[in-house]
Amino acid sequence: MSKSGKKYREALKKYDKTEMFDLDSGVSLLKECAFAKFDETVEMSLRLRLKKSHTVRDTVVLPNNFGKEKKILVIAKGDKVKEALEAGAAYAGDEEYIDKIKGGWIDFDVVVATPDMMKEVGKLGPVLGKRGLMPNPKTGTVTQDVKGAIGELKKGRVEFRADKTGVVHLGIGKISMDKEMIKENLKAVFEEVLKKRPSDLKGDYIGSLYISSTMGPGIKINSKVLI
Repeated sequence: MSKSGKKYREALKKYDKTEMFDLDSGVSLLKECAFAKFDETVEMSLRLRLKKSHTVRDTVVLPNNFGKEKKILVIAKGDKVKEALEAGAAYAGDEEYIDKIKGGWIDFDVVVATPDMMKEVGKLGPVLGKRGLMPNPKTGTVTQDVKGAIGELKKGRVEFRADKTGVVHLGIGKISMDKEMIKENLKAVFEEVLKKRPSDLKGDYIGSLYISSTMGPGIKINSKVLI
């Protein structure tokens, strides 16, 4: 359904788009405006006031997990393979999986690698890089603590990153979730983004914050009361 659809227009009539809401009222309105027949994803869009030289990227473990369980591939050798499988990885190994990926296999959602395997994993850039699946120390997916990484991913660890326009956009829940759970997830992401403020940035860091459902309109949230 396009954004000009009847149900979308009806949702817009429920509030003034220029108005700014506190988080509690905003999430209540979000649920009221959702109209799709499926369980829509709740999304947040946080615009940051950054310079072109700034990078804001990290991971956060959401207090309330949502969505299907991720298939985790661990590229490692020896005892780390056993550790990965016992911790709940869907797949674990070394050259076998590297060769499968080179052949076009991508039946996984996250890749974790031990540091000693990154020389070989780096050669998978054309496949993993363009899909955003390349392991990275900054996101905790290049690590010796394979068990810990898998545990956090299963709990609901997600990656956030400001794009070229300074916007952090990601899913934080489902419309069917309790309102308080959605609020807790948003606050967790917001607080982690605040911690990543570039040290040389002057002036305001946070521009605007909007929440929306997959099919619904955006609702502006007063981010100042979250700080």
